[in-house]
Amino acid sequence: MNRQLPVAPPPAGPRPASERAPGRPEDRSGEVFDRAVNALAARFTLGLSPAALRAAWSDWLVHFAAAPGKQNALLRRAIRQTIELQLYAIRGGTGRCVEPLAQDRRFAADAWCRPPFGIIHQAFLQQQKWWSAATTGVRGVTPRHEAAVEFAARQILDVFSPANFPLTNPEVLERTRATGGMNFVRGARNWADDFVRFVTGDPEPHPSGFRPGIEVALTPGKVVYRNRLMELIQYAPTTAEVRPEPVLITPAWIMKYYILDLRPENSLVRHLVAQGFTVFIISWLNPDARDRDLGMDDYLRHGQMAALDAVQAITGAPRIHACGYCLGGTLLTIAAAAMARDGDDRLATLTLLAAQSDFTEAGELTLFINDSQVAFLEDMMWEQGYLDTWQMAGAFQLLRSHDLIWSRLTRDYLMGDRPEPTDLMAWNADATRLPYRMHSEYLRWLFLENRLAGGHYQVDGAPVVLSDIRTPVFAVGTETDHVAPWRSVYKAHLLFDSDVTFALTNGGHNAGVVSEPGHPRRHYRLLSTPAHAAYRGPDAWAAAAELREGSWWPAWSSWLAEHSGEPVPPPGLGAPGYPPLEEAPGSYILMS
Repeated sequence: MNRQLPVAPPPAGPRPASERAPGRPEDRSGEVFDRAVNALAARFTLGLSPAALRAAWSDWLVHFAAAPGKQNALLRRAIRQTIELQLYAIRGGTGRCVEPLAQDRRFAADAWCRPPFGIIHQAFLQQQKWWSAATTGVRGVTPRHEAAVEFAARQILDVFSPANFPLTNPEVLERTRATGGMNFVRGARNWADDFVRFVTGDPEPHPSGFRPGIEVALTPGKVVYRNRLMELIQYAPTTAEVRPEPVLITPAWIMKYYILDLRPENSLVRHLVAQGFTVFIISWLNPDARDRDLGMDDYLRHGQMAALDAVQAITGAPRIHACGYCLGGTLLTIAAAAMARDGDDRLATLTLLAAQSDFTEAGELTLFINDSQVAFLEDMMWEQGYLDTWQMAGAFQLLRSHDLIWSRLTRDYLMGDRPEPTDLMAWNADATRLPYRMHSEYLRWLFLENRLAGGHYQVDGAPVVLSDIRTPVFAVGTETDHVAPWRSVYKAHLLFDSDVTFALTNGGHNAGVVSEPGHPRRHYRLLSTPAHAAYRGPDAWAAAAELREGSWWPAWSSWLAEHSGEPVPPPGLGAPGYPPLEEAPGSYILMS
């Protein structure tokens, strides 16, 4: 396997402050010591910066102490909530007087509405409401610090949720009665298994029955190109004729590509091939310490642009449908802006799946990304050369702690259950690492400095501007996305000088994209906006967009067909200079 491709030179523009070498050796040795201390601390904080959280709490506390009116209002609120809870108890403690947050399913069972559990969980929800009011609306606190404090308060409260304790959880008590306490025996066994893995550092075993190339990632094809960063897979046609414009899919390098090629019945790749498209997809390398100096420019040159060159050479097509998912969509957008700047018109269309170009409203994930936090992450990555999978998982789990942490602990250790794995769960456990330099540049240049939306991101020594993109755009947002909120994805209407067709589908960042035809309870909204039409905000768009039942996949493939030429005989697999190297799914997908 070739890992010897030369790394591209550093991208133009200043390096992050943490990467600039001090002038004197003694200063450099002091920096190395500081980074080592932070890297050690990061092992105990899941990569979260204590300084960042301390600054947020200090900001809130100082302004809260100087707000007697706010304190008085909170006192009155506490009295009112206490009276409401007492009246609820007098009425029998059944039903609900306070509804949980929309995404909180811990108290959905009917047993929570019976006494005494109704009073117990309603008191907890009252506490949630009170602390939400206490940590927000304090004059003078910066919006970012306010959001961080509210988030942290919610995490602390979640520790004490009545759902986490057997005597206050009616579902656990019912399971204990039904099993004669065997749920705790199974839970203890689950805890012991997890504890041993935690101490030894062994990864969680990959769920059986979901092996790439055997049970998932089964669409027939060939690896037709490989370099240090990626393998390019070309899929075999299944129709007598295909559209002359091939489809190139760029997944995020934070994930393995086969989320888009799971089982045959929910494979987006297979769906496109069946609709008469020649499909290519990038399979990214899973980097290790040897790849620490790979940067954003390397991913652009040796990933996105190398794939475009290969697709054109293999098919002979003058124009290509390009699709990017999540971070892959951001990378594709950078490439599209650079190509538009340079007069390169090879892109027939641009499809962005849950992908952001402006990071000013990137949801609660931004709570983990500020100068202090990024410096802390850089020190952690500096020591090991990459961001490991468990270090990424910590932040994503905290975003939905009641679902991904506490509900799992209740299910595994109190109920004694281990869920039957699904293809999506197996894929989610098959995570990838991120190179030190690339991740540092990504966080600083895009999240912190928002260079891409601001016209300051440089490719080949010159800035790229998103308004140069005039290629038709199909953008997909998902209603409950906590990674790329749909209102942030919707900014494609503001950033590109092109026709934008926007689809808003139910589901989250992954499940909303893997939304095959026939999937139950799926719906989406769809509306096209011409390039020079008057702008309307996301809520006005949602009110105007047609609500459709089912999957958004057929609407996308129809849109691609509308922007394609008449069908032609399919190209061969590979071409001179791009010979087939091995069967799909290739080798990089198997790297752990």
